[in-house]
Amino acid sequence: MIAAPLGSSLPAAGRISDRLRKRASRHVPERIIEFLLFAAALGSVFTTAAIVYVLVKESWVFFQAVPLAQFLFDTQWTPLFDDAHFAIMVLLSGTITSSAVALLVAIPLGAVIAIYLSEFAPFAVREVAKPFLELLAGVPSIVYGLLALGLFVYEFGLGQSILSAGLTLALLILPVVIVATREAIRGIPRIIREGAYACGATNWQTVRDHILPYSTPGILTGVIIGMARAIGETAPIITIGALTFIAFLPPAPFAGDPPAGPFDWLFAPFTVMPIQMFNWTSRPEAAFQANAAAAGFVLVLMTLAMNAAAIWLRYRLRRDIKW
Repeated sequence: MIAAPLGSSLPAAGRISDRLRKRASRHVPERIIEFLLFAAALGSVFTTAAIVYVLVKESWVFFQAVPLAQFLFDTQWTPLFDDAHFAIMVLLSGTITSSAVALLVAIPLGAVIAIYLSEFAPFAVREVAKPFLELLAGVPSIVYGLLALGLFVYEFGLGQSILSAGLTLALLILPVVIVATREAIRGIPRIIREGAYACGATNWQTVRDHILPYSTPGILTGVIIGMARAIGETAPIITIGALTFIAFLPPAPFAGDPPAGPFDWLFAPFTVMPIQMFNWTSRPEAAFQANAAAAGFVLVLMTLAMNAAAIWLRYRLRRDIKW
């Protein structure tokens, strides 16, 4: 074997080192982007922690004067009366009931529209509907409030009720649910559809038995996003005439004398937590600031609890999926 001259290996070594330098220089922008993304994620964590800290600190003053059990389970909100009552459930009932109505309307309706657009609609209809849905998802919430004021409150005669508020919030989150459901359905591998068709399944049987069960975790993601937006909305609810003060819970089904009907609560006047919090923070007294902090703390806990339940359910559904 004849050894190559030592000088002949130097150009090759130089070319290799140049390639390594170029590769390292290409990694620099990637590292910068990774650092920026990490900083953004860390900033969101610190922001959330700071919000929770401020709410806990400010609401501690309120809970020293008002027992937590009374705050959560009392049935009257009369803080300015001689016999003062502090019942967050009176204020929270409007948020819970209107959000429940919104979910009951938006989830099935949004899923049906998304399934039609993804699996049954002609190509031209899909291409026309897609930009409109994305546009509706970004429309300011006050526009939905004005639409609901003319449609639900006056045209349909539902008045300033929980039902009007729920339908308004359903309009608000419907585009989000539709877009998320369509993306979840598009994420199903095509081989699932082809396998179902090869076994003789119809288009509807494929959707019912395969597409919809496999896309349920993704649909829940859209529901979480829409629900988080609906709970904190104030502008459309004020537009349709939500009250700034309410002292009692809506009528329970079959309760009272004479007994209330099973759906009388849908037509009861209402208020929501964000409106009350804004009302309290606009007052100069320190007691109202503490009230707002306590209500905000409960609202954050409720939102986190619902998101955690939805994430847990999504995880369970994904774990049970077998492609």
